[in-house]
Amino acid sequence: MTERRTARRYDLSLPILIRVPKEHVGDSQNGKTRDISTRGLYFVIDQDLQAGSELDITLTLPGEITRGSEVLVRAMGKVVRVERRKEDDSDRLGVAAIIERYDIVRGE
Repeated sequence: MTERRTARRYDLSLPILIRVPKEHVGDSQNGKTRDISTRGLYFVIDQDLQAGSELDITLTLPGEITRGSEVLVRAMGKVVRVERRKEDDSDRLGVAAIIERYDIVRGE
């Protein structure tokens, strides 16, 4: 299988907040990232998402990673793949998403 990624991927397990703006206004889901790049990410959640769904993504990079203050990342993206996973004796979903736009806000 040929590697198609063009951006370096970082193995990071961080809490993530996901919202699907068009489908469930106001509903958000908590999850955890598995890896992140500047063009996409893979995360694990409990609730269902469908391929093609638009996403509003929020995550915080801790000071240990940024070598300074916390950095809040707000991103808009789209689900490209969903797969069922078994983690910690529970059924979860692994979600691959592309990042279409993101904003970075440094903490104090």
